[in-house]
Amino acid sequence: MTILVPQQVTELLVAWSNGDQGALDQLMPLVDEELHRLAHHYMSRERSDHTLQTSALVNEAYLRLVDQSDLHWQNRAQIF
Repeated sequence: MTILVPQQVTELLVAWSNGDQGALDQLMPLVDEELHRLAHHYMSRERSDHTLQTSALVNEAYLRLVDQSDLHWQNRAQIF
Protein backbone atom coordinates (compact mmCIF):
# COMPACT_ATOMS: atom_id res chain seq x y z
CA MET A 1 0.00 0.00 0.00
CA THR A 2 1.32 3.43 -0.97
CA ILE A 3 0.97 6.32 1.42
CA LEU A 4 -0.86 9.00 -0.50
CA VAL A 5 0.76 12.38 0.01
CA PRO A 6 -1.71 15.11 -1.02
CA GLN A 7 1.05 17.49 -2.09
CA GLN A 8 2.61 14.80 -4.29
CA VAL A 9 -0.71 14.16 -6.03
CA THR A 10 -1.24 17.88 -6.57
CA GLU A 11 2.26 18.31 -8.00
CA LEU A 12 1.76 15.37 -10.37
CA LEU A 13 -1.65 16.70 -11.47
CA VAL A 14 -0.18 20.11 -12.24
CA ALA A 15 2.76 18.57 -14.11
CA TRP A 16 0.40 16.38 -16.14
CA SER A 17 -1.81 19.38 -16.86
CA ASN A 18 1.30 21.14 -18.18
CA GLY A 19 1.97 18.28 -20.61
CA ASP A 20 4.26 15.96 -18.62
CA GLN A 21 3.08 12.47 -19.61
CA GLY A 22 5.55 10.90 -17.17
CA ALA A 23 3.63 12.55 -14.36
CA LEU A 24 0.50 10.71 -15.49
CA ASP A 25 2.35 7.40 -15.30
CA GLN A 26 3.31 8.16 -11.69
CA LEU A 27 -0.10 9.55 -10.82
CA MET A 28 -2.42 6.80 -12.01
CA PRO A 29 -1.35 4.10 -9.52
CA LEU A 30 -1.79 6.61 -6.68
CA VAL A 31 -5.19 7.70 -7.91
CA ASP A 32 -6.33 4.12 -8.55
CA GLU A 33 -5.40 3.06 -5.03
CA GLU A 34 -7.14 6.06 -3.46
CA LEU A 35 -10.28 5.59 -5.59
CA HIS A 36 -10.48 1.93 -4.52
CA ARG A 37 -10.07 2.95 -0.88
CA LEU A 38 -12.82 5.57 -1.17
CA ALA A 39 -15.13 3.23 -3.09
CA HIS A 40 -14.69 0.50 -0.50
CA HIS A 41 -15.57 2.97 2.25
CA TYR A 42 -18.71 4.16 0.45
CA MET A 43 -19.80 0.67 -0.54
CA SER A 44 -19.48 -0.59 3.03
CA ARG A 45 -22.40 1.70 3.94
CA GLU A 46 -24.71 0.22 1.27
CA ARG A 47 -27.37 -2.44 1.83
CA SER A 48 -26.01 -5.97 1.98
CA ASP A 49 -28.02 -7.02 -1.09
CA HIS A 50 -26.78 -4.28 -3.45
CA THR A 51 -25.15 -5.48 -6.69
CA LEU A 52 -22.70 -2.69 -7.46
CA GLN A 53 -19.09 -3.72 -6.89
CA THR A 54 -16.21 -1.50 -5.76
CA SER A 55 -14.36 -2.03 -9.05
CA ALA A 56 -17.41 -0.94 -11.04
CA LEU A 57 -17.60 2.27 -9.03
CA VAL A 58 -13.88 2.94 -9.62
CA ASN A 59 -14.28 2.22 -13.34
CA GLU A 60 -17.15 4.70 -13.56
CA ALA A 61 -15.04 7.36 -11.84
CA TYR A 62 -12.16 6.64 -14.20
CA LEU A 63 -14.41 6.99 -17.27
CA ARG A 64 -15.64 10.34 -16.02
CA LEU A 65 -12.06 11.50 -15.40
CA VAL A 66 -10.75 10.56 -18.84
CA ASP A 67 -13.75 12.19 -20.49
CA GLN A 68 -12.57 15.61 -19.28
CA SER A 69 -11.08 17.84 -21.93
CA ASP A 70 -8.98 20.97 -21.49
CA LEU A 71 -9.15 20.71 -17.73
CA HIS A 72 -6.24 22.30 -15.92
CA TRP A 73 -5.75 20.42 -12.68
CA GLN A 74 -4.94 22.56 -9.66
CA ASN A 75 -5.24 20.15 -6.74
CA ARG A 76 -6.20 16.66 -5.71
CA ALA A 77 -9.69 17.72 -4.59
CA GLN A 78 -10.67 18.03 -8.26
CA ILE A 79 -9.86 14.41 -8.97
CA PHE A 80 -11.37 12.83 -5.87
